[in-house]
Amino acid sequence: QPLVSSSKWLQLHGLKRNKLSLSQILSQIGFQHRKDYVTTLGKLVASRYADGLFPQYERAQDGSIYNLTAKKELILHFVDCLMEAIELYKQRMEWLTSDSRQIFGVIQERCIVIVLDFGTVAPTEFDICRDALSMILVEQVTQIAKFNLIWAAQNILKWQQKSTPVSEHTVKSAVMWLWKLDRMTAASHTSSAEALLEAMSDEAVSS
Repeated sequence: QPLVSSSKWLQLHGLKRNKLSLSQILSQIGFQHRKDYVTTLGKLVASRYADGLFPQYERAQDGSIYNLTAKKELILHFVDCLMEAIELYKQRMEWLTSDSRQIFGVIQERCIVIVLDFGTVAPTEFDICRDALSMILVEQVTQIAKFNLIWAAQNILKWQQKSTPVSEHTVKSAVMWLWKLDRMTAASHTSSAEALLEAMSDEAVSS
């Protein structure tokens, strides 16, 4: 799936976009029941619909009542559409909560710098961190334009001097560089801030 935010994804696949929100469906399968006094008009109206003439649905949100006039076939059509929408939402949620997205979320920028701050983690934790970073490089960074890695160690280390165009070769190179890092080179108290400042100094990177 493309690396888009949930808000953008909903603009394409949301219920409103596909005319499947409750108010949109109600307007297509019936009409709103009017009482003697119409609030929007601010006056009494002479015509009214008799109770019991149509099946009715009351919206819990605002108490409005709709007279349902649609045939069974149309209602079943909306049931099918909603079931498809539910399945699509499930797929999106499974995608959002799997692999690198579960840890880092979804990258939306076209150019990024990942700052690595391992502190003094144990060897097993160090490898877990590198596994996670390798995952995001392969799964997400491959879909953007440029990237770089900066390690907040005693002496700040950069994979490249500035952000580099993404390609199969550069991603493999970054993964290899990551696994060659020496865990014993612990970070200092100021190295994290220095590494972040170094990342932000890259003109191609947005904050």
